[in-house]
Amino acid sequence: MPARAVLNSVRRVTFDGEPGRAPEVTPFAGCMAACLDFLGEEYWTREIEAHGREYRLNGAYAYMMGVTGCAFRLSWKPGWHPDNVDIRNMSSDPEAPIFRAFNAAGYSYRLLTPDTTPDGIENMRRSVMKNIGVRRMPLLAFGVVGPPEACLITGYDESGEVLIGWSYFQDMPPFNEGLETEPGGQFRKRDWPAATESLIVWGDRLGRPPLVQVYLAALTWALRIIRTPVIARTDRQSGLAAYSAWAAHLLRDEDFAEASPEQLRVLQAVHDDAVGTVAEGRWYASQFLQQVAEDEPEMAEPLLSAAELYEAEHDLMWKVWCLAGGLGRTDAHAQKLSEPGVRREIVPLIEEARELDARAASLIKSALHP
Repeated sequence: MPARAVLNSVRRVTFDGEPGRAPEVTPFAGCMAACLDFLGEEYWTREIEAHGREYRLNGAYAYMMGVTGCAFRLSWKPGWHPDNVDIRNMSSDPEAPIFRAFNAAGYSYRLLTPDTTPDGIENMRRSVMKNIGVRRMPLLAFGVVGPPEACLITGYDESGEVLIGWSYFQDMPPFNEGLETEPGGQFRKRDWPAATESLIVWGDRLGRPPLVQVYLAALTWALRIIRTPVIARTDRQSGLAAYSAWAAHLLRDEDFAEASPEQLRVLQAVHDDAVGTVAEGRWYASQFLQQVAEDEPEMAEPLLSAAELYEAEHDLMWKVWCLAGGLGRTDAHAQKLSEPGVRREIVPLIEEARELDARAASLIKSALHP
């Protein structure tokens, strides 16, 4: 195996997006879509207009958002927890979105949990070298750079002592402190095993299951995510119940009145994660359902109606952003959210979004059981 190997044609994943491409801000779905593009897997594309701009919709990303359940999720743990947004918290099985993604893509996979003993680190290092240097296949990882979100491993150097890849967080302080970069912009990460929660190795290409099978499984899974009120494993509200928990926390004036500026930033970030999860997720839910309706006409009527509700829910989240000072996570945004009157204007919008979500779920159920 070579001491260095880099797959330079694996495209970057980023919160900022590429000009003309619809935003893709759920890291796991974005990393999966980038790998599928690299592997030459073909998915539908669509030219769309949103917020006065024209975009090219990447069908691989919309497909991943739909089949994993990321498009339908929302979770809230009592208190203010930044990991509410972690896709592994959407159900009792943290591996469920990973399994569903690879199954729908038509590939096997292996999930490697880092072993920080010398032998364990050596096994992980050699696994990276074999898959990239010999098989010429990228890997996914949770962690490495930034919080334990998904990133792409597209190369290595110094016989695996350095990982090379793309992370959504590689340009963000404090996650980029001491981080090196390649000439092409990819991060270079030393001492990576300690910062890595898991590696995902692409296996054999098995071929995608029949679309109708994928769609039925995805819609059934979506209903389960939406209608499961509590995930006991993580002690957090889920789906429709998470909307109510989120709204209730915004009415806890004491949390904001007693918070320091640093704590206010945390409260605003957790709230903003919830807004973004719903805004992006439900918009991609609408796109996914439109594609299902096109491919499976017998389910079209209720699914297209559900898609309209999800688009309306997405629009409500933009109203929430506007009330809280617009997009961004600054001290000014945190201060704006701390105003009781602002939060009391936001709560009815969250409650309205919950009702739209419940109605959309009923329509999905009618599509599955006409």
